[in-house]
Amino acid sequence: MRIASVPASHIYVQHLSRPSGADPVVRLDDPVPADGQTVPGGWWPPLMLEPGWVSDNHRRFDVFHVHFGFDAIGPDVLTAVVQELNEHDKPLVYTVHDLRNPHHDQPDAHAEQQDVLLAAAHTVITLTPGAARAISRRWNRSAHVLPHPHLLSSAAIGRNRDHGERFVVGVHAKSLRANMDPLPVIDALVVALAELPGAVLRVDVHDEIFDSDNYWFAPEVGNAILSYGRSDHVSVRVHPYFSDDQLWEYLASLTVSVLPYRFGTHSGWLEACFDLGTAIIVPSCGFYHQQRPCGVFEFAEDRFDVSSLRRAVHAAYRRWRAGVAAPRATWAERRTERNGIAEAHHRLYEGAVS
Repeated sequence: MRIASVPASHIYVQHLSRPSGADPVVRLDDPVPADGQTVPGGWWPPLMLEPGWVSDNHRRFDVFHVHFGFDAIGPDVLTAVVQELNEHDKPLVYTVHDLRNPHHDQPDAHAEQQDVLLAAAHTVITLTPGAARAISRRWNRSAHVLPHPHLLSSAAIGRNRDHGERFVVGVHAKSLRANMDPLPVIDALVVALAELPGAVLRVDVHDEIFDSDNYWFAPEVGNAILSYGRSDHVSVRVHPYFSDDQLWEYLASLTVSVLPYRFGTHSGWLEACFDLGTAIIVPSCGFYHQQRPCGVFEFAEDRFDVSSLRRAVHAAYRRWRAGVAAPRATWAERRTERNGIAEAHHRLYEGAVS
C-alpha cells in the first residue's frame, strides 16, 4: 500500500508505521523544492499540494493522506488538488489534527480549507473523542479516533529520570505564534511559585523575535519576557530553535511544562512530555486534556482563571514533594499502541482503496 502523505517527514507521520519496520504501508518521501528553500525548522510548503503534482505522480501512490502543512494554501488550490484526485480515482484520507490553526489569528481561513478537505475525504481521522464530536457537529462526518503515537525513541522513553532537587516549571513562548499568550500565564506563575520553597520558573523564547528582519519580530513582548528575569526564582533564556535532542533535554530538565495557548486542539509537545515523564499543565481550550493525563487550567480566548492555574501548579508541587512521579509512558505501552495505530491505518487505507 503506497501512501502520499502530506507531509511524510514529520515524526508523527513516521511513527504511524510499525516500530519493527515490517509494515505493509510505504509512504512516499516529501518532494524537495528545487531551490532548497525552507522555513525555520527545516520545513517547506508541501509540494504534493501544488496543482499538477497529483496528475504527474498518480501512478506512484494508492492513497493521498493529508495531515497538516497547508496553512498558506487557499481553498481554491485545495479544490483543484481534490479534483485531480477524483480524476485519477485516488481516495483522500484526512487526519484532523487542528480544528483551529494555532498559527492563524482568525479561524476563517482554516475553516474554509477544512470545508474542502472534509467534503472530499473518503476517510476522516482525528486524535481525541472531543475532536471527533466537534467534527460530527460541524461537518456531519464520522471520524475514526486514533491516538497520537510516541515522539521519542525507545531508549529515551526508557531512560531513568532524576527526581530533581528543584521544582522547575517551564513556559516556552517559542516564536510567539498566534495562539500563544505567555505574559498573563508567566505573571500568574511568578506569583504562584514564589509561595513554594524550592520552586523556580524557566521561561524560554526564540531569539528571532528580536531580529528586525524576521517575520516573528516582536521586541515589545520579548522585552516584557526578559523583564521577568529580575525575579530571583525566574530564569529567562533566549536562544535559536532547539534541535530535537536539545528539545528533549530541555523538557526532561523540567518538572512541569505549562502550555500558554489561548486556542488550539492537540499537542505533540504534550506527547513528548508524556514520553519523558515531565508533568504537563494544559489550557482548557481544545482537547489537550483528552490526549494524556495532565493538569488543566481555565485559559481560552475569552477567559483566564488565574486561581485554576495556581491550583494546578500547587497540586503538581505536592506530588513532587511526596516523591510521586508524573504520568509517563513505558516503551512496552508505546510499542503496543503504535502497532495498533499502524494496523488501524493499514485497515483504513485498504477500505479507502476498495
